[in-house]
Amino acid sequence: MEEKGTISVHTENIFPIIKRFLYADQEVFLRELVSNAVDATQKRKQLAAMEQYEEITDQLLVQVRMNTQQKTITINDQGVGMTAEEIKKYINQLAFSGATEFLEKYKDQGPQQQLIGFFGLGFYSAFMVADKVEIITKSHQKDAEAVHWTCDGTTQFSLNKTVKKEIGTSVILHLSENAKEFLQKERIRQLLDKYCKFLPVAIEWDDKVINNTNPLWIQTPNTLDEKAYLNFYKELYPVAQDPLFWIHLNVDYPFNLTGILYFPKTPQDFTQQQNKVQLYAKQVFITNEVKDVIPEFLMLLHGVIDSPDIPLNVSRSALQSDSNVKKVNTHITKKVADKLEELFKQDRVSYEKKWSDIEFFVKYGILTENKFYERAKRFVLLKNTAEQYFTLEEYQTKIKALQTDKHKKLVILYATNPAKQDRYIQSCKNKAYDVLVLEQSIDQHFVHLIEQKLDQVTLKEVDADPIGKLIDKEETQDSLLTKDEQKQLQTLYAKAVPNKQVTWSIIAMSEDELPVTITIPEFMKRIHTMTGSKTGTKETLPLQATINANHPLAQKLLRSKTEEKQLQLAQQAYNLALLTKDMLHGTSLTDFINSSIKTMSAIE
Repeated sequence: MEEKGTISVHTENIFPIIKRFLYADQEVFLRELVSNAVDATQKRKQLAAMEQYEEITDQLLVQVRMNTQQKTITINDQGVGMTAEEIKKYINQLAFSGATEFLEKYKDQGPQQQLIGFFGLGFYSAFMVADKVEIITKSHQKDAEAVHWTCDGTTQFSLNKTVKKEIGTSVILHLSENAKEFLQKERIRQLLDKYCKFLPVAIEWDDKVINNTNPLWIQTPNTLDEKAYLNFYKELYPVAQDPLFWIHLNVDYPFNLTGILYFPKTPQDFTQQQNKVQLYAKQVFITNEVKDVIPEFLMLLHGVIDSPDIPLNVSRSALQSDSNVKKVNTHITKKVADKLEELFKQDRVSYEKKWSDIEFFVKYGILTENKFYERAKRFVLLKNTAEQYFTLEEYQTKIKALQTDKHKKLVILYATNPAKQDRYIQSCKNKAYDVLVLEQSIDQHFVHLIEQKLDQVTLKEVDADPIGKLIDKEETQDSLLTKDEQKQLQTLYAKAVPNKQVTWSIIAMSEDELPVTITIPEFMKRIHTMTGSKTGTKETLPLQATINANHPLAQKLLRSKTEEKQLQLAQQAYNLALLTKDMLHGTSLTDFINSSIKTMSAIE
């Protein structure tokens, strides 16, 4: 007997019922319908496990079929099926979830297979791509009759008895004109790989099972070896280099969370590395936008996290914030810190070798997560120009004797470009100062944070001051020039270089130092860096030019017989200082080279 009726919309469940616009992408219809089929199959397995159903269920699978002539896609399952009454309840009354009711009914009967469906609306995603949807189903219940349900996308439906030999459900989609892309085999295979690759029930497409029903992250960690983890990484990221190491997450209280997080090699570019962690809910792919689940700095990692306790919106296309999300976030941060500290303590040599690959990641975490800093301060490393590594505490101890200024502050010296700053680094070495290498883009922020976190510590770039003032110890070196000679020399340099951006000074330094040293004060460099060079290029910043009163050139310049010769020598010394600072370019560089050649040619 045929029954006709109107689909009941349960507004008290507060589900937005928008048939064609509930989901952001049409393609998720396949995820939802296959997930429903997997649910039905797992219910049947669960009943068998509880001995309420006498049948072998080990080989049950879900089939996806396409008929290009009839323009249909069919999802067949061998699950529990539905009676006419169940179709009325779960299909005709929107916003009910069969999975939720099933769990409630059997909650006291032992461990249960995980069921995917918690939304009740997943079935109606079919109408985003179909003009008509049919359900042919036969329940597992004894003497149940098969039924045939049809709906054309309106609230009207028909429900009839039919003939079906096997227990289970077939959902038949008659694709609409605007969904022709889903009649391409390659497109369906792509979607199955994307959303159903790790579903817990075998999915058959084109006569082949296309999914891994037992992915690595749901397996027990102590049963797995390194090869298994590396093979799974290749399954997720076929063209990526092998990861450095990984963390296997396995939590069942106070929330459920499984997953594997891999540390990739050289994550230096945040924009290219983010969205590499995939979020699953009971082995169903949801999204790779997990910024609300894991801290921002962990977006640099690769891998999978799977949790049924992370709340999703109705269409499973976006995360919803709640206490569980925060708990998961905190737990993952802790596990990452635990792993890094464990590696540091167990094999420091190996950890140091990996440092160039994880440095950006650790520093980014320190900058964005204060709780992570409290752990990471024990294993973040500082590398000096001799390629030695130190923790924060170790380094402070190392430089305390020689690099403490008159205010009892520890002065940490660093280079941002060792190759171009070599002359300044050598000056530091001559005074037995140690110099760190902080050359990554993130280090400008790292420097500022370290000064905030460490008591009585300041950081200065090696070319921020002449060597005599880099660490102010109130130590003075005797000048070989009188005060009048110093004044005369400074006047000559100012005349030779009539540049208002240059501030001249003269101090006594070792004769091994340059005759003129160009520096940019630390505070100016930081303002320039933090403002993204909006204050101008390095060449347009105010410069400090310091004359070395004890360099032999000072005496030679003062003894020169003509002012022309004095100004020529002063200009040459200034250009040499600019060249050392990598600030001599264009015609100025050409003139300097020509002048140097001329000078060398005159030497007999």
